[in-house]
Amino acid sequence: MNTEKRIHSIPFWTSTISAEPLKGGLSNESFTVTQGDEKFVVRFGKDYPFHHVSRQREIMAARAAFDAGFAPEVVYSEPGVMISRFIDGRTYDGADVRANISRITQIVSKFHTQMPLCVSGAGYMFWVFHVIRDYARTLNEGKSRMSGHMAEYLELSQEMETAQQALPIVWGHHDFLPANFIDDGKRLWIIDFEYAGFSTPMFDLAGIASNAEFDTDQADELLELYFGQAPDDTIRKSHAAMQCASLLREAMWSMVSELHLDTPGVDYVAYTTENLNRLVIALDAYRTQFRKAK
Repeated sequence: MNTEKRIHSIPFWTSTISAEPLKGGLSNESFTVTQGDEKFVVRFGKDYPFHHVSRQREIMAARAAFDAGFAPEVVYSEPGVMISRFIDGRTYDGADVRANISRITQIVSKFHTQMPLCVSGAGYMFWVFHVIRDYARTLNEGKSRMSGHMAEYLELSQEMETAQQALPIVWGHHDFLPANFIDDGKRLWIIDFEYAGFSTPMFDLAGIASNAEFDTDQADELLELYFGQAPDDTIRKSHAAMQCASLLREAMWSMVSELHLDTPGVDYVAYTTENLNRLVIALDAYRTQFRKAK
């Protein structure tokens, strides 16, 4: 069944619909669907064990995020399909995130503390250093073109893990690309919960900074707003190290995707290269800034 027929076959619709592809996804196909005066997002995606993605858990998290006031309502789901209400707003890019650090920090802080009250089922933990180790196994077993670099990446990951500061456990999003924030002119919304789960807040804080290409002053502003005080060198080092881990994980995510995914319009090889290049810059900045603390 082609995609258009598949959309029309979903039993949620009660009248004539029109559908348009929604660009920007790196691993899923999404469409905006109009029915009368209502608009929805239809998202197709199956379980990706190689990426630790469970659609059942994603839908649970998306429903919990609606209940907690962070995300649009999920109005329908079935295996491989999730339909949410469409948010009419501007999808953020890196410049938007950099220009709205205070607003971003406020909603992320609330997300971390309020989501545990709404999620259900077995607890799921996202720990980026475990993800990197597991990606390395997947890439070696799949004979990736990048297999020869795994020992180097694992050594780097261990260095960045050692630099982490112990912090309270929160419910994190773990995929704070700028495009996962939407501004409707009145408030911010959060979308896409494939990797949501329990962890410390540092990966989200690092992901926000690395994905939006924060400079040092912007990273310090984010940390001060989140923790309520100027960050000390231990927190700053932990954050800078986690930014490197975030970029390494994103690059390795793309390497694994090269083996297992074929999303229309996505060049995973180019995305791998982009994130490895950004990792080189972030790692140089980290080691330059914290050489004495190593």
